[in-house]
Amino acid sequence: QVQLVESGGGLVQAGGSLRLSCAASGSIFSISTMAWYRQAPGKQRELVSRLTSSGTTNYDDSVKGRFTISRDNAKNTVYLQMNSLKPEDTAVYYCFVLGRPSPSSVSYQWWGQGTQVTVSS
Repeated sequence: QVQLVESGGGLVQAGGSLRLSCAASGSIFSISTMAWYRQAPGKQRELVSRLTSSGTTNYDDSVKGRFTISRDNAKNTVYLQMNSLKPEDTAVYYCFVLGRPSPSSVSYQWWGQGTQVTVSS
C-alpha cells in the first residue's frame, strides 16, 4: 500500500508564493512520473505540471514561468514551487504518482488527498 502525504497549501495574496510538497511512502519499488493536478470549484481536474524519471517536465500554459516542479528521488518526494500566484490559481491541488510496487508488477496510479490553495486578490 502506498500513501501520498501533501503539505504546503494555504491562503496567500496575489503575487505571493507557496511551495507544495508530496511525500510517497509504503510499498514502492520504482516511480516513473510524479505530477501535480488541480481542481477548481465547478471545473474538471487538470494537469498543472509533470516530471518524469528521465527529467522531462511539462507545464500547463497558464503556469509556465511561474511554477517549478522538482523531485527528490531519495525521498520519493515531489515539490511544486508556485510564484507570482494569481486568484485563478485557487484550487485543490492533488499529487499524482505513477509507479510500481514491486519489480514484477504493472504500473499503478496513486493520488494524494489534496491540499487547498487560495489566492486572494
